[in-house]
Amino acid sequence: MADSAGLKEPFHQIGRQHEADRFGMLVFLASELMLFGGIFAAAMALRIRDGADYVAAAGHLKLWLGTANTAILLTSSLFAALAVEATRAGQARWTGRALVAAAVLGLAFLGVKGFEYAAEYSEGLMPATAIAHFDGRIEQLFMDLYYLATGLHALHVSLGILLLAGAAWSRRAREDRAAVLVGNVALYWHLVDVVWIFLYPTLYLAGVK
Repeated sequence: MADSAGLKEPFHQIGRQHEADRFGMLVFLASELMLFGGIFAAAMALRIRDGADYVAAAGHLKLWLGTANTAILLTSSLFAALAVEATRAGQARWTGRALVAAAVLGLAFLGVKGFEYAAEYSEGLMPATAIAHFDGRIEQLFMDLYYLATGLHALHVSLGILLLAGAAWSRRAREDRAAVLVGNVALYWHLVDVVWIFLYPTLYLAGVK
């Protein structure tokens, strides 16, 4: 029975197994949102309490690099969505191409982020380094929060790239018209995208005067 290919215990119907796979992924993504939610809450509290100093500290970030990375990540998310549609349409080759494109853009995001980190290090804005220097406690708190948020996000981007590459490599995943694995990988990538969409105004746009 082709419909039951890949069926695992304790499921007796492939449809139920797919629903469980998707539900498990959604629960995992919800836990990830809660993790980043704590960071956003801390940033909001810092801005409410010390608004002027928060804005001044955010002004040190390079808005154009943050904007470029936003465009890169949104485009990669589009390719992830196209991969799901291609899988459902039975276009395995296009699925692979779209997944690879999303992964390459993810690497580009990390490259831009690395360049940004290097510039901040040379300017003494990277906490816990020998040349770090800050104009006050709030600026240091902001940079601590910035590196915690963007570093954690970069880890998620790295994991997402591995997942995208793995799905692109898997012929079974690319030929699965139900798009179970490709769909879950795309959901994870969309989470990475959504988190950045909130980080961008919280950290970068806050410094725009």
